[in-house]
Amino acid sequence: MENKSTPNFEHRAVMMNEVLNVVDRIPSGIFVDATLGGGSHSEEILKRRLDLELIAIDRDYSALEAARQKLQKFSGRVRFFHEPFSSLEKIFAGEDILHISGFLFDLGVSSPQLDNAERGFSYRFDGPLDMRMDTRQQKTASYLLNNLEESDLKGIIERNSDERFAARIATFIVKNRPIKNTLEFAELIKKAIPAAARRRGGHPAKRTFQAIRMEVNHELEELSQGVTTSIDYLKPKGCGIVISYHSGEDRMVKGLFKNVATGGCSCPSKLPCVCGAVIKGKLPHSGVTASKEEIKENRRAKSARLRVLESV
Repeated sequence: MENKSTPNFEHRAVMMNEVLNVVDRIPSGIFVDATLGGGSHSEEILKRRLDLELIAIDRDYSALEAARQKLQKFSGRVRFFHEPFSSLEKIFAGEDILHISGFLFDLGVSSPQLDNAERGFSYRFDGPLDMRMDTRQQKTASYLLNNLEESDLKGIIERNSDERFAARIATFIVKNRPIKNTLEFAELIKKAIPAAARRRGGHPAKRTFQAIRMEVNHELEELSQGVTTSIDYLKPKGCGIVISYHSGEDRMVKGLFKNVATGGCSCPSKLPCVCGAVIKGKLPHSGVTASKEEIKENRRAKSARLRVLESV
């Protein structure tokens, strides 16, 4: 059943200045915030660019409703959608949108989501093994952990987190079923990782929690589909912005953007292109990281990497 509560969803947006610097140069029209969250990025964009309308999307109902309240002063310029990335094509068709001026994907989990124990995202709090961004979805982390084959769990943990002890963790999960809550799961991961490895790299459960969350929400598949659709709708000189916090997400975005900027050309770099590739975009810069000052104020910014694609 959908959770209709709208708790305090105050969330500090990452790399705000860098995002606004990109938005400053896009043409007028429609901007898509595909990860609305608390609405902080969108609020500043709407204040700054009176010639932009906003398509505001989030899978998390609580986040969407909190942002709706924050952005109510811009209500005539904002359309809200409780949908995943994969619904962008449907949204654009339903709203008769032919082109967009820009888009933003700010990935990962927000602070309010992590701090709500009932959502099950955090290894710091005792809560149910849920981890669903959209509570309308049936499958939870509990289902995956207590039902998947050991080999499948190992693959998920390796693929989504680069965890080198994925095999040991998967074995511990299967041997200790049923796993009932987040703290039990976190302690199980801790036991599976050798003591020497537990003493470095932050909390030993961090990577595995991330991996399971990404699988529950099909985050990489959703990201690929959402970014690809958004690129297809960009008007000339429009810009796409993605902020990622995980190497797998960043690799995917880098690959999607590079394919647009090269047209998929596979010809040797020092020779003329003969494969007929059509270049549809350019990359103004390589991945940008947060400033030291921002990282001091907001630890979440430390792992953030921002990439920009400009349509040509």
